[in-house]
Amino acid sequence: MGHTLLCCGFFCHGQENIKPIKLNDLLSSVTRQAPSLRTDFIRTKVVEARTTEVKNNRLPSLQLSYQADFGSNNNLPGPYFGFGLVPTNNGGIRAQNNYQPVSSNLGIAAFQWEFYNFGAFRAQDQLAQSELTVENRRFEQSKYDLQSFTIYSYLQLLKLHDLIGIQSGSIARNQEIRQSIFALVKSGIRAGVDTSMADAEISRTQLSLIELENQQEQLQIQLGTLAGMSPRYIVADTTAEKILFEQVKNSPIELDGGRLHPMVAYYNALFDKTKMEENLVANSYRPKLFLSGAVWGRAASVQSDNSYGSIADGFGLQRGNYLIGLGINYNLFDLHRKKVKLNTQHLMVDEAGQKLQEQQANIAMNIAQSEAEVKTAEKRLKEIPRQTKAANAAYRQKFSLYKNGLIDIVEVNVAQNMLYQAERDYITAKYNYYLALFHQVVAQNNVDGFLQLFKD
Repeated sequence: MGHTLLCCGFFCHGQENIKPIKLNDLLSSVTRQAPSLRTDFIRTKVVEARTTEVKNNRLPSLQLSYQADFGSNNNLPGPYFGFGLVPTNNGGIRAQNNYQPVSSNLGIAAFQWEFYNFGAFRAQDQLAQSELTVENRRFEQSKYDLQSFTIYSYLQLLKLHDLIGIQSGSIARNQEIRQSIFALVKSGIRAGVDTSMADAEISRTQLSLIELENQQEQLQIQLGTLAGMSPRYIVADTTAEKILFEQVKNSPIELDGGRLHPMVAYYNALFDKTKMEENLVANSYRPKLFLSGAVWGRAASVQSDNSYGSIADGFGLQRGNYLIGLGINYNLFDLHRKKVKLNTQHLMVDEAGQKLQEQQANIAMNIAQSEAEVKTAEKRLKEIPRQTKAANAAYRQKFSLYKNGLIDIVEVNVAQNMLYQAERDYITAKYNYYLALFHQVVAQNNVDGFLQLFKD
């Protein structure tokens, strides 16, 4: 009992006036503030915006163009392939070149609409939606992983609190031994070397305490960064450990293996996405139907009798025209491209299906392993208290014999170290039991049931 009070006093010394944070409150802060989650959330918004962009692919095109030109008007008959921006000259055919300048202008409104492509638009929309689903599932998986890390780290903080308490108790025992040695040395019953050995033990236990406190501080920094809080406020609620232990014994967690694990849901979404990609490939190489239309007007300073007029005559509108048509576009060589690409995409679908099955098998394996882990942890937890009780009795007996001059300091140190190890083994066994339960609920996607144990 004295050791327990000492442990609590030691821990509270560094955390004075700081109210412990409950696990559920910490999880809420992490969900709101974690930098990685904010990044993942923005990424889902980016994909959602791209989904809207895809819907705009079916909008028609309406282009307005105007140009005013100044140049010669010589022409020759004969076809040619255009090379980029090739000037068009539709002047008359003359025996000789005439470089007298001609002015002209042209205004065009051209409309084109790919109004039907035999399912390609629908396939694009479905793929965009599947990509958004994948990103949402990735976000849910990120939240689940972060939640799991936070709970695990919180349990580690509780464990470190207990280990620091045990370490403080060990330091107190070593100081008690040193005080007894000092009295025995002073009275001439013991040699002075025993004092040096006791000092060495105290120093060793102090170094172990420093390491435990460093581990605690590192966890506080990690959780503080995730929760957007100062690390000094990340103090685990030690009453939660008692609540957890009692409720687990009295009301075991009800497991539900039927809910879809976030990791499986993510790979299932990836599998659906590859199928949508295959569907898009199948529909992308089909014919495309177009509705086209244009109206345009123009003027030129060349008259109808092929005579040259004033430059000013080439501006304004002298002629107007319109054109409306239906068109179809299909590349016969796309048949081969489609066949090759579909074969590649089919293999990608198979790969995604295998990954999904792999994750389902891993989850099933994790569930089976966690169930075995819980059973083993329960057995270990029942056995270790006997070890602790026996080690404590042995230490007290050895210390009493030493003070009566019947044994040397080495045997006392052996007994004291045995008690210290037994106490550490008990704490480790207890938190391994908690972790086993946690691994079990994580494997079965039932973390909410575990969190219920931490509520008031």
